[in-house]
Amino acid sequence: MEKSCLAAAKINLCLHVLGRRPDGYHEVRMVMQQVSLCDRIRIAVEKGDQVTVLCPGLELPPGTENLAAKAARRILEAAGKRVAVRIEIEKRIPAAAGLGGGSSDAAAVLKALNAMLDLGFDGAALERLALPLGADVPFFIRGGAALAEGIGERLSDFVIEPAVGYVLINPGFAVSTAWVYRNLVLTSKGDEANLARFVGCYPGLLRLLHNDLESVTLKHFPVLDDIKTRLLEAGADAALMSGSGPTIFGLFRDRAAARAAGEELALTTPWQVFPVEPCS
Repeated sequence: MEKSCLAAAKINLCLHVLGRRPDGYHEVRMVMQQVSLCDRIRIAVEKGDQVTVLCPGLELPPGTENLAAKAARRILEAAGKRVAVRIEIEKRIPAAAGLGGGSSDAAAVLKALNAMLDLGFDGAALERLALPLGADVPFFIRGGAALAEGIGERLSDFVIEPAVGYVLINPGFAVSTAWVYRNLVLTSKGDEANLARFVGCYPGLLRLLHNDLESVTLKHFPVLDDIKTRLLEAGADAALMSGSGPTIFGLFRDRAAARAAGEELALTTPWQVFPVEPCS
């Protein structure tokens, strides 16, 4: 039995860090949006009990298991199933880039195995299974756009009406999320009231954009300011870092303009450039 699926990246339209919790995690309030940059995943289920993952070009730190493998083991254990699972991941989402690629892969595996093996978990149950794998894996079970609170696990629907376009630019190096949070100095926040006032229009979307983690990542990697400047010069109405970085996205009112800007930037800069659209 085989199945192919896509695992879409996300961007953070806003990310407010509210404080540090006693357990060491940080309390956040953020809006995430899936976009059309995707990994392609092929899953085969056979007789046996081994989970294997093939992901050409992705080297994990020693002693680290691919999150997709952990997801497969978790849902099989929860369902009491013993089968062999072979997962092949064709990576297009840069790793450690603030785009949630590993978490999206894990969520895609959970959903695919649930359907392939007719396990019967509903969306809420899959989100509960997903949480121990990572704080943003439940978001990828739900998909689309969502307001995330707590450590990112408390999700509610967030409607964004404008048919906007984005250009993602990744400078080609990885940034550790744990390192960014360790170096974050909590100070005064951006205007969280914009979240409550957001009505879905394009000016409201522009007002929403904010990322507290930029204070760490941009300070240590000045090239990210250069990327922001290039996006604005190419016609973006705003540019912001996604997650803990280092990917920067530019927001365009017009999708055709975003595609044209992306094509031009891909030819004139040394960075990875991805014109994308929101995923519903």
